[in-house]
Amino acid sequence: MITLDVAGADWRTSTRSIGNGNCVEVAAVGDGVAVRDSKNRPGPVLVFPASAWTAFVAGVEAVRPG
Repeated sequence: MITLDVAGADWRTSTRSIGNGNCVEVAAVGDGVAVRDSKNRPGPVLVFPASAWTAFVAGVEAVRPG
């Protein structure tokens, strides 16, 4: 398990977000990537090793149409 301080993290949402609040936000934090629900910003945060996040993004891109 990774524990990182996410206070002051630079949270980002997808550029494809339509602004209705149904998104996740991500932030690079230390050697990992933090993910949170945009509807519950003070709620739980998932933190993944950077290598796991890179593999996840590659998997999504591999199945994304066109």
